Amino acid sequence: MPIEIKNVSYVYAKGTPFETTALQNVSMTIENGDFVGIMGHTGCGKSTLIQLIVGLMRPSEGEILIDGKDINLRGYNRSELRRKVGLVFQYPECQLFETTVEKDVAFGLKHLSLTKPEVTERVRWALETVGFGFEKVRDLSPLGLSGGEKRRVAIAGVLAVKPQVLILDEPVAGLDPLGREAFLKLTDELNAAGTTIIMVSHNVDALAEHAKRIVVLENGEIIMDGSAKEVLGNADKLTKNQIGISQSTIIAEMLLERGVNIKQDTIRYDELVSQLISLKRGGVTP
Repeated sequence: MPIEIKNVSYVYAKGTPFETTALQNVSMTIENGDFVGIMGHTGCGKSTLIQLIVGLMRPSEGEILIDGKDINLRGYNRSELRRKVGLVFQYPECQLFETTVEKDVAFGLKHLSLTKPEVTERVRWALETVGFGFEKVRDLSPLGLSGGEKRRVAIAGVLAVKPQVLILDEPVAGLDPLGREAFLKLTDELNAAGTTIIMVSHNVDALAEHAKRIVVLENGEIIMDGSAKEVLGNADKLTKNQIGISQSTIIAEMLLERGVNIKQDTIRYDELVSQLISLKRGGVTP
């Protein structure tokens, strides 16, 4: 289910003294099964872009096509869009409101014409997918869970609809290291199973380790778009535009300055470790 974004612009408060251009002539295609990381400074247009993709706003100009259909044309079935594309907002745990975990996860299934046993099975599958035991948590209050657990329940509520595309807005913000690792492992598993992932994040290390493709926005325009290696390996351009680089890249650059033969485009921890082990054994960097 490809997503095509064609010459999209968005202007807030158009025609008023507060007019602000959030996106300018943005075009990109996201293919089935891709894992796309979206980076950029606060206010660069990241959140606007993902809200346009899920149809929460309409572009001022341009088109957004999903499966070849313009989602903003009159007559487009928005229910179909909700089934195909799921959005997990930043700090989704703040959106939990039902009295039990089971009811919260099942909330998005109300209009899918499912039988009660089918709803229960969907909720069970979603909770188990994010690492919960269904019987253990189904009757618990979601508000009594830890921060990481709340986030997983919120994500389960989106997964229960079984979207083909999952969009995540700053999903690891505020998580402790173990919670962050568990969450990112889950995104890898979902992506390996065929779910397209679009992840907005300031966490360069998370994107370096998990995303296949990186898109960098600045002032509402795409300034970089390519594989994670191509984009995050270009430390000079990222630094020039005051975009962060991964810790592995920083360490690789420090080693290079000291004459250690490390590849300049090293972006991942496992790459860095593999090269250091090879050098320690007297070999060449892989």
